[in-house]
Amino acid sequence: MHISNETLEKLLIQSKRFAHEDIAALKQESNRVHKPLQQLVIEHKMLDESNLTKLFAEYADIPYVEIDPKEIPTDVLEKIPERIARQYNAILFRIDKNGVQHLAMEDPDDVQAIDFIQKQIGQNVRTYIASHAGIQAALENYRSDVNKELSDVIDVQKDADKEKEQEEKISDEDIAEDSPIAQTINLLLEYAIRSNASDIHIEPREGYVQIRYRIDGVLKEVNRLPRNVHAALISRIKILSSLKIDERRVPQDGRFKVKVAGNQYSLRVSTLPISDGEKVVIRILDESNQAVALNDLGFWGYSMDVISEAMTEPHGMVLVTGPTGSGKSTTLFSILSELNKPDVNISTIEDPVEYKIAGVNQTQTNEAAGMTFANGLRALLRQDPNIIMVGEIRDGETAALGIQAALTGHLVFSTLHTNNAATSLPRLLDMDIEPFLIASVVRAVIGQRLVRRLEPKTRVAYAPSQEEKSALTNMFNVQNSQGFRYIHDLEKQAAAQGVGGDAPLSTDENGIHTLYKPGEYEDETGKHDGFKGRVGIYEVLSNTSSLQKLITSNATSEQLQTQAIAEGMLTMQLDGLIKALRGVTTIEEVLRVTKE
Repeated sequence: MHISNETLEKLLIQSKRFAHEDIAALKQESNRVHKPLQQLVIEHKMLDESNLTKLFAEYADIPYVEIDPKEIPTDVLEKIPERIARQYNAILFRIDKNGVQHLAMEDPDDVQAIDFIQKQIGQNVRTYIASHAGIQAALENYRSDVNKELSDVIDVQKDADKEKEQEEKISDEDIAEDSPIAQTINLLLEYAIRSNASDIHIEPREGYVQIRYRIDGVLKEVNRLPRNVHAALISRIKILSSLKIDERRVPQDGRFKVKVAGNQYSLRVSTLPISDGEKVVIRILDESNQAVALNDLGFWGYSMDVISEAMTEPHGMVLVTGPTGSGKSTTLFSILSELNKPDVNISTIEDPVEYKIAGVNQTQTNEAAGMTFANGLRALLRQDPNIIMVGEIRDGETAALGIQAALTGHLVFSTLHTNNAATSLPRLLDMDIEPFLIASVVRAVIGQRLVRRLEPKTRVAYAPSQEEKSALTNMFNVQNSQGFRYIHDLEKQAAAQGVGGDAPLSTDENGIHTLYKPGEYEDETGKHDGFKGRVGIYEVLSNTSSLQKLITSNATSEQLQTQAIAEGMLTMQLDGLIKALRGVTTIEEVLRVTKE
């Protein structure tokens, strides 16, 4: 959808969301940098594409629709051939019993396109406008069976001698851009992205190549390819990521980018020699990701209050702690995006840069060139920053520099690898940071894990047995702390803040009467186990005056934890219990990720 500068200016004025000075400044920038207003509005996050499309729909008096690809019946979709749908960015998404056909388009003013489509499907058509991203997501429904598509492009050869022969000799044709191997890689990437996978594992086994996706933190086998394609498969990936094809004895790291459904993805590639050949892991990073609000990440109540206060401090340090894959980078991305304003200079040093934030100065570490976290942080301090983010505090030198930056008027964010929030403070002591410096500089520490989120439409509520209730009471130490009244009050507070949507309360003052388990569901990528996406469980430690006294007296992490809980901190386990009671996740998930 293209909106002229004149029309867009009218939309911004009519929306009454923006001051006339802001619109004037935007027009001046448009003239200066020769970019259309539409592009600048989205770049500056004044409006996202969906809201901009809605505004235009109101202005043009065209009905707007948000398409859910999972709700489109296959027979309806395929009434318009894929080639035509992609050419005109048009999707037929519903047909009523009375025969009315509902058509979504990115540009419903394209009369020629509508005439052409009507020749394909008939005249009884109601046309809507939809966002580009919505149309692109729905177009992916035309690709529904990865196994069938892979079998179409791979010639399965079962003769062991031929397999051996082919593995040893790879021709240029085998790995060319239009080869079956290249198509195989494209399909594997495409389906991984559509399945919301974070990683692809390509692993040689004795008689086959195992393909696994990590989805919502759990590895799942999705395909087995014939063993004879392994060498060509790895070579093609190496070509894409600029690695040495003939080097198979040592690990290599590379990267490349792809575009799927209008979104750009950065792919980090790691190869590793194993006994059966070379294994490849591809990490998928969505460069078009928008920051998620902190409450959508799973923060609420006391945790949200402590973080919000720490974010308003003019200087100090905020730490995020947890193991690899616990969502620390996502939390920092959301915090920095909220703090990102034109009058603030935010600089980061990261390994790697996982999320791009418009207006933030992001630097990638490079050990070979001497750009370590410590050296990068030294350089950042000469760049007049207000806010600094250090991807990870790995050593005493980086810790000391971060503390010094926080002492000299900067707000510093970083991560540590510790089990919980309280243990991060003694960890800084281990790095030879003086206790009084830790006490005076650290504002808050966030400990976190990720649990799989239940699909709300299919989750199943059930009444736990007496044995389950007793087990939960013992596991979470409910009766020995503040009892069920406390849990009930917490659940009511969480419900009031939108945790769990409109799910009814699972507790009363006498105990737990409802729990939730996953219910299977099916979409265009296959059958699923009842989970969809992930959500954080958190503990947020506020460095109060009483905790500062404990730190300066070299208190243990257990003493710090006890005091923080007494002052209102919820542990990750308790936060997880409340989210399980609200139907966000399951008790089993909480226990799985909080085992120590």
